[in-house]
Parts: sequence; structure tokens; C-alpha cells
Amino acid sequence: MNIGLGDRRRTILLVDADPHARAVLRNALEAAGFTVGEAASEQEGERTAVRIKPDAILADMLMGAVDHEVADRLKDIGSRIPVYIVSTAGDALVGAVGLHELGVAGVFLKPVDPAVVIQTLRIRLGAS
Repeated sequence: MNIGLGDRRRTILLVDADPHARAVLRNALEAAGFTVGEAASEQEGERTAVRIKPDAILADMLMGAVDHEVADRLKDIGSRIPVYIVSTAGDALVGAVGLHELGVAGVFLKPVDPAVVIQTLRIRLGAS
């Protein structure tokens, strides 16, 4: 709930086809005071990002999805807000495509440690 937090509450968009992975992060982020939006696909994530205007995006990315079209969309989104990749393919992703080229703020490897994600987002977004 947003009651009493006003502009201090930060909104995070989770984009992951795995509902369990989204639930784990959503529960931790909400307990830490973030508002959380969810999407199960890239297309749904793009629509949701436009609608809820998140302060940051945490998106699962499979290695097969790292192509120029996806990179361009992430760069477009990343130019406005930080995008973090949440993936089991982190080592291969870093070796295949430079994070700076994608406009990605960082990578969290699955299984993620919610405390690390929360601390990173608090620092990046200036959230208390």
C-alpha cells in the first residue's frame, strides 16, 4: 500500500515468465517498502512500464533473447530508468554483450539474494 509515503515510495517493475521468481522478489520488495508491478513477458513488460512508470526494472533475460532488437528496447528503457537483468545466464550475458551497450545497470544472478537487490535499489534510487 502507498498510504502515507507519497513521492518517497519507489516503484519497481518485475519482468519474468516464472511466477515463483516474481513472487519471491515481489514479497521482499514490498516488505522493504517498494511498490511492485509485474509482467510475464517482454511485451507485457513494455506495456506495463509505460502504464506504471517504474523507477527501475528487474527483467529476466534468456540468452537466446539477447539480440539487437531486444538490446535496442532495453537501451530505450534504460535511457530513462535503470534496468537490471535477473538471469541464470549472467556469465554468458556479460561475455556476449557489454552491459553498457545494452544500457543495463547491472546483473543479478538467479537465485537472487533479495537483500542484495533491495540494498542495490535503495542506493541507486535514493530510497530509504
